[in-house]
Amino acid sequence: MADRKVTRSAKDSDGDITALCNTGQSWSPRQKRDAINDIENGIHSYFVEGSRGRVDIRVVNGQSGKYLRTDPDKTSKNNLDDLLIAEIA
Repeated sequence: MADRKVTRSAKDSDGDITALCNTGQSWSPRQKRDAINDIENGIHSYFVEGSRGRVDIRVVNGQSGKYLRTDPDKTSKNNLDDLLIAEIA
């Protein structure tokens, strides 16, 4: 299993995460459904780097299906929703 650092995210018009990204990495962009599969099946882990170190990205079962998120803490700097938006070709 490879650990994949996420530095950007792609979002749809509603602001929902559609892909995880790290410019220059061969796996990037990784579509949401593929990242969810990777995490749930232990294929790869994804994380963001916060001021206090690594913050893992988790799969959450919401009312409208599965989605990706980091656990809330005292800073917004490591929140998946707050990452820079990636341009996906």
